Amino acid sequence: MRAITRWDPVRELDEFQSRLATLFGRATVPATNDASSEWLTRAEWAPLVDIVEDEKEYLIKAELPEVEKGDVKVTLERGVLTLAGERKSEKEEKGKKYHRIERSYGTFVRSFSLPDDADPNHVSAEFKSGVLHVRVQKAEAAKPRQIDVKVN
Repeated sequence: MRAITRWDPVRELDEFQSRLATLFGRATVPATNDASSEWLTRAEWAPLVDIVEDEKEYLIKAELPEVEKGDVKVTLERGVLTLAGERKSEKEEKGKKYHRIERSYGTFVRSFSLPDDADPNHVSAEFKSGVLHVRVQKAEAAKPRQIDVKVN
């Protein structure tokens, strides 16, 4: 004998979202153990990045809260700048009860193809206040220069 279940459009949307997330490689997990719980998408850990250009250089700023300087690696190979590292999860302590953990932990890798005018020999990185600043200077040949026009 089959049980009659009440149609819940929100549950249907949650299930659809879960199937889509699985299709795109993002695992969904229930926030709590009860059947009426909301679903959370467990995101892969990837720091947010701003890339700014001026006449002298490219500046890549990556947000790395709670990441230690020693856990970050910056490499440049064949025109690809790679930021890699790890944000370690907090250790469970006795007497603490976690109700929700939404922040992502673990390893991350972000790679960026540098433009042709970037000088791979002049790259510097600085880690300050949870933000990684990577500066890539532009090559001298790529910088615009003024050419004087002579009149006879």
